[in-house]
Amino acid sequence: MIGASNESLVTEFILTGLSEYPRAQIILFCFLSVVYLVSFLGNGLIIILSIADPQLHTPMYFFICVLSTIDFILTNNVLPEILVNCFIYRPTISFTRCLSQMYLGEFLAVAECLFLAIMAYDRLAAICQPLYYTQIMSWRLCIYLVATSVALALMMTLINLLLQPTDFCGHHIINHFACELQSVLKLACSNTVSELYIHVGSLFVLILPFGFIVVTYGRIGLAILRISSTLGRRKAFSTCSSHLAVVSVFYGTLMMMYMSPGGQSVSEKDKVISLTYGALTPMLNPLIYSLRNKDVKGAFWKMFQRKMSM
Repeated sequence: MIGASNESLVTEFILTGLSEYPRAQIILFCFLSVVYLVSFLGNGLIIILSIADPQLHTPMYFFICVLSTIDFILTNNVLPEILVNCFIYRPTISFTRCLSQMYLGEFLAVAECLFLAIMAYDRLAAICQPLYYTQIMSWRLCIYLVATSVALALMMTLINLLLQPTDFCGHHIINHFACELQSVLKLACSNTVSELYIHVGSLFVLILPFGFIVVTYGRIGLAILRISSTLGRRKAFSTCSSHLAVVSVFYGTLMMMYMSPGGQSVSEKDKVISLTYGALTPMLNPLIYSLRNKDVKGAFWKMFQRKMSM
């Protein structure tokens, strides 16, 4: 673990997780197994349906497909390793693997934050200007928005990578299930610059997009109230409620994690919050969008019937 020439050179970390609670580990394994299975199959199915069914080749389902792709990668970044580690007492992870897991998770989380704001703009155009929706949300604009969010997420992740502390003073025990950003930075001898960047970056990644979403849905709410028919109001609300549910869970857990004053150690509450946005949210997305969406369910049954008739 510690290099011979430099006692503070850490080459691997120990993940504590719930190592001290064997019974809790079994419960965690059963719970996360269900979460992983639902997330893997659900997001994978949405990606396949969005690509295979021509009726889903619209801006809204394009954005849902990209969101499912982000969640699919996010789930596979940490959950399989956490499941394996449930049966290992104080499992280890290499320094390189830890950093790759940490920064890939950061990139995906930032991308999803920005992307949820883009989806709010899509709903705004669909409800407030339905006659001009196809002109406003052109495929060129859709691809540009997705590329911009990915580029911004990559830039912020690379900056954090450059500011990464190099000296951990021999500390190699991470009080977490995986290499989560804050839990690793708390081990560094001096992480003032990195912590400052995280707080400033959180304002950009969380507050600004969330504020945009709040203002956007304020305008959408006013537009829905002006709809004369009850059926029209119900249909307009149903198209937004799924997105609002995802926004509430994802932004809520991230704000609790990165906007609240942090201590010197990672608490059990921090672990639960981290699992919520890293595991539960990717599982909820396909459930919310597929179970409440007639187009997605229709595309699934059409594909199922074609497979059965072959």
